Amino acid sequence: MQQFLVGLDVGSTTVKAIVVDAATDKTIWQDYQRHETRQPEKCLEFLRRMEADTGISPENTRIFITGSGGGTIAEMVGAKFVQEVHAVSLAVEKLHPEVYSVIELGGQDAKIIIFKDDEETGRKKKIPSMNDKCAGGTGAVIDKINAKLKIPAAELANQAYHGVKLHKVAGKCGVFAETDINGLQKTGTPSHELMASLFEAIVLQNLSVLTRGHTLRPHVLLLGGPNGFIQGMREAWQVNIPRMWKERKVEIPEGSKPEELIKVPENAQYFAALGAVEYGKDEDPEIGHYQGIEKLLYYIDYGRAEEKAVSGGKGLVADKSELELFREEFRRKKFTPAEFLPGQTVSGFIGIDGGSTSTKAVLLGKDGEILCKTYQLSNGNPIQDGIEMFEKLNEQIESKGAKLEVLGVGTTGYAKDILKDVLHADVALVETVAHTESALKFYDDPHVIIDVGGQDIKLIVLKDGRVKDFKLNTQCSAGNGYFLQSTAEGFGKKVE
Repeated sequence: MQQFLVGLDVGSTTVKAIVVDAATDKTIWQDYQRHETRQPEKCLEFLRRMEADTGISPENTRIFITGSGGGTIAEMVGAKFVQEVHAVSLAVEKLHPEVYSVIELGGQDAKIIIFKDDEETGRKKKIPSMNDKCAGGTGAVIDKINAKLKIPAAELANQAYHGVKLHKVAGKCGVFAETDINGLQKTGTPSHELMASLFEAIVLQNLSVLTRGHTLRPHVLLLGGPNGFIQGMREAWQVNIPRMWKERKVEIPEGSKPEELIKVPENAQYFAALGAVEYGKDEDPEIGHYQGIEKLLYYIDYGRAEEKAVSGGKGLVADKSELELFREEFRRKKFTPAEFLPGQTVSGFIGIDGGSTSTKAVLLGKDGEILCKTYQLSNGNPIQDGIEMFEKLNEQIESKGAKLEVLGVGTTGYAKDILKDVLHADVALVETVAHTESALKFYDDPHVIIDVGGQDIKLIVLKDGRVKDFKLNTQCSAGNGYFLQSTAEGFGKKVE
C-alpha cells in the first residue's frame, strides 16, 4: 500500500529532496545540499537518510525526479523523470495560483515562465524560456566572481542592493562580467559595490533576453538558490521589474508594494521537487515505483568505471615509463636565482605584472639577467599585491645579508596604470609589447607567443622581431586561466 511520494531535484550544483505523506499530502522530510559535482553520491546519501528517517522502501514508495542531472539517476532507482519547467509550473499552480510569472536562477541555467489564462480550458498556458547554453546570468557567475571577491557566505546572503553605488558591469556573458569587475576591482572599488552591480547586470540580462518579448505580469515568484538566499538579488528584481511595468503601462493592484508582488515563497528551493510529486499524483499507481538503492550503489562502485572503459578507449599513455618520457621532454627547466653575498648591494630593475587573477614580479640585473622572481594569486587589491611582491623580492636578497637597490620599475597587466601611479614607476607597458620584448630577449627568432591569462587569451604573431598580428579572446570564459582555476577548485583541486 502506497504511503510515501518522493520528489528529487538533481540540479547542476545542488540536490533538493522531499518526502510527502501520501495520505495527508504533508512534507515530512526535506533537505538541500551542494553535491560538489558528485550527483550520484549525494542522491545515494539522501535516499539512505530518507529510508532511515521516514521508512521509505520499495513496498511503500513512489519516486519522481527532475533537474538537469536527474535523468541518469531516475533509471537506477525506478523513478519517473519529470521535465523541470513542468515540475516548477505544477508547484506554482498549486501553492501560488495568484502568480503569473516565475523567475528561477539556478546554478548553471536560468528560467522564466509566464502564465496566461486560456479562456477555452479555464487553465493557465505556460510560456517557458530557458538559458541552458551559457552560464551568463546564473548562480555560477556569482560563485565564480565571489571566489575572486572572497565575500563570506553569511555576508553574501545579507549583501544589499538598495543604497549601494552601482557600476557598469556586463551581464551578457560570465567573462564579460568578470572582466568588468576585475577592472573595477583593480581601481579599488569596494567588493559590496561590485557584487550589487553584478546583481543589477544579471537582472537586466535576464529581463532583456529571457522574457522573449513577453511582459512579466504580477504576481512574480522568485525561485532558485541566488534569489532565495541573497537579499540583494531579490532587491534588484524588486527595483527593476516595476520600472518595466511603468514603461509598459502594466496595471498592478492598487496600493500594492513591489515586494508584495515580487516575492520569494516559503521553501522556494524545493519547488521543482514539490512539482515532481504533484506530477506523480496524476500518474498510474505503477509509475515511479521505488526500486531501492542497489543499482545506484553498483553504478557508483563499478558501473561508472565500466562505462568509461567502454567509451574511453585506451589511456593517454601505455605505462609509467611512457609517461615519464613525456614529462622529461616537456618539463620546464627549474629556475635558479642568482647568488647574493653578505654586504653586497644588488642593483636592478623591477618588472611587475598586475594580472587579472595573479601578480608576478621579477628583478633584472643591469644586463637584463633574471636575478630573482616571485608570483602569487591576487588577493583582490592590486596595491596590497604590489607591496607583497616587493617584500618577497626584498626578502630573497636580505635573507642572504645583501641589500636591494632599485634602479627602475616597469608595470604591465590589468593593474599597470594604478601600480604606475602608486609606485611612480618609469613605464606602464601594454602586455603585447612586454611579451614581445621578453620573447626577443630570451629566445632566438620567436614567431608566436600564446598567453593564457586569467580573463583572456592572447596570441601574438611576430615577424622579423616585430608584431605582425594580434588576436585576443575576450568573448567567452571557456579556455582561460580563471575558468581552469574555478573548475579545478570545483573538483577540490587547488590551482597551485
